[in-house]
Amino acid sequence: MNFENKVISREIQQFLYDSNKTLGTAESCTGGRIAEVIAAVPGASNYFKGGIIAYSNELKIRLLGVNAQVIDEQTAVCEEVAMQMAVGLCQTINCDYAIAITGIAGPGGGTPTIPVGTIWIAYGSKDDMRTFKLTEDNGRDVNLANATNQALNLFFDFLKETLSHQELDSKE
Repeated sequence: MNFENKVISREIQQFLYDSNKTLGTAESCTGGRIAEVIAAVPGASNYFKGGIIAYSNELKIRLLGVNAQVIDEQTAVCEEVAMQMAVGLCQTINCDYAIAITGIAGPGGGTPTIPVGTIWIAYGSKDDMRTFKLTEDNGRDVNLANATNQALNLFFDFLKETLSHQELDSKE
């Protein structure tokens, strides 16, 4: 785990702790790396409910409520599956926010339409879910490190934006 991820995780902790909100992770290709970074910060149990590593489509469907038809039609590596994983996690573990990730880290598994390095990240709340797509293939280890780092940064930016707006709204 790199230093930058530890710093971001601590910042996420402060936002969630101060707002009394909870977080969960639903991970496929990253295999728990995002949860590891979040749980590494002392006090994470105050806001981190846990994570589901749903590497198989069966678990994406059964535990996270991903629509099997979407997987059949678009594959598990698509924006809709990432969003459904995140929203499903919010419902399954009753958390306020979720980070979900699905992709092809490599070195194999890619196709002409979904090449290695394609990774979808979903993050936010069940009412405000956002996505981001990574497309560069820099080798498996770098792909996974980049996806983890990007997911944490995107979620941190989301928290800064949404929680700051909530504070301003409550003061008016």
